[in-house]
Amino acid sequence: MAKEIVKKIKLQIPAGKATPAPPVGTVLGPAGVNLNDFCSKFNDASRDKMGDIVPCEITVYDDRTFDFVLKTPPAPFLIKKAAKIQKGSEKGANHVVATITKDELKSIAEIKLPDLNAYDLESAMKSIEGTARNMGVAVKGLNDAELATQGAEAAKEEAVAKKREAELEEMTESAKDAKLGEVEVITEKVKDEEEN
Repeated sequence: MAKEIVKKIKLQIPAGKATPAPPVGTVLGPAGVNLNDFCSKFNDASRDKMGDIVPCEITVYDDRTFDFVLKTPPAPFLIKKAAKIQKGSEKGANHVVATITKDELKSIAEIKLPDLNAYDLESAMKSIEGTARNMGVAVKGLNDAELATQGAEAAKEEAVAKKREAELEEMTESAKDAKLGEVEVITEKVKDEEEN
C-alpha cells in the first residue's frame, strides 16, 4: 500500500549546513519530521555542493517518514557567485553593478537546465541572461553596450526627475509661506470685527 502524502515543503538551505535550528526546525518540526535524521541525510547528499544554496523539495508522508529531492542552486545565486558580488542592482538593468562573460553565462545555464522550462541550452542561456539583466549584471559582448547606454539614459532621466522634485519642493514651500501670510491677515480682520 502506498504511503499518503501529508505535506510538500520547499526550503533553500546552504549545502552541507542544515541544522535543527530555524529555518529548518521551524518548518519541518510542526510537520512531524525527525529533524536530526533530515539534517544528516541532507548534509550527506549536498556535501559536494558546499558553498552553494541548495533548494530542496521535501515530501512528508502520513507515517512521518519523508523523501527529498535536491534542486540546482537559484539562478541569482549563481550569477552573483560568477560576478563576485554580494547583491544585484537596486535599479535593475538601469544600473550595471557587474559583468560576466558568455562562458560564465553558458556554464550557469548548463547547471540550471534541468530545473528550467527550457528545451535546449540556447533558451536556458536567454532565461539566465534575463535574470542577470534584472539584477544589473551585464553579459560581456552580448548586452553590455546596450545596458551601458540604458544606464546612461536612466541616469539622465533620474537627474531631470531630481531637478523637478527640487523645483516642486521649492514651489510648495513658497506657496506655504504665501498662504501663511494670508491666514494671518484674515485672523487679524476677524479679531478687529469681534472687538467692534
